[in-house]
Amino acid sequence: MMVAMRFMFVGDSCTIGQAGDHTWRHRMWQHLERALPGRYEIVGPRTALYDTAADAPLSHDYADPAFPAPARRHLAGWGEGWLHMAPLIEESVATAEADVLLVSLGLIDLGFYTDADQTAANVRAFVAAARAANPHVKAVLMPVIPNVRAESDAPFAAACERFNELLAKAVADLDTAASPLLLATTPESYDIHTDTHDGTHPGPTGEHKLAGAFADAMHQAWGLGFPYAAAVRPPH
Repeated sequence: MMVAMRFMFVGDSCTIGQAGDHTWRHRMWQHLERALPGRYEIVGPRTALYDTAADAPLSHDYADPAFPAPARRHLAGWGEGWLHMAPLIEESVATAEADVLLVSLGLIDLGFYTDADQTAANVRAFVAAARAANPHVKAVLMPVIPNVRAESDAPFAAACERFNELLAKAVADLDTAASPLLLATTPESYDIHTDTHDGTHPGPTGEHKLAGAFADAMHQAWGLGFPYAAAVRPPH
């Protein structure tokens, strides 16, 4: 009997999404349904979207009501970053028996909590904790994606650039055959004016582009599934 590969989405507000969103997690679920039918599971301790009215992760109002409950699982939080997830990841990986982590973090850290070097240190702590729970865990890490604040706040833009360089170095330093790490590539076409709701949080096209970046990284490096573009074509 084939063992299902267990995926966990880890992220901030761009990953948890808010009431009424599809989320890039939903787009990845659609991809996995075609790329790895019957051979994957989505895991994690949370399932909700962020409810802006309640200022809490209480909503289950996904844009697609057919998005199945088990596929809604994640470890993402509005206002949470590497700083917050590093202490949670060991228990989350152990409990869910996660095999693959798809991680998009850093924006909130650099915006409110830590500088680039401190954030990179938290990346390394996160990886160590995940491996303590599963020495063979795989992970795909997304750089800080384009956002509106970086257009008007030069020091913040510089911090994002610096962190993305340090993230690439961390991936190169920490990658092993037993527990491979990948650095996803932010889509060149990602446009904060058309791919987001508000200059930061992805809208439908941005969701597809982020899911595609993760899917393509796994296909290119690990031969997993097929490229994302193939997954979103109507079935023949």
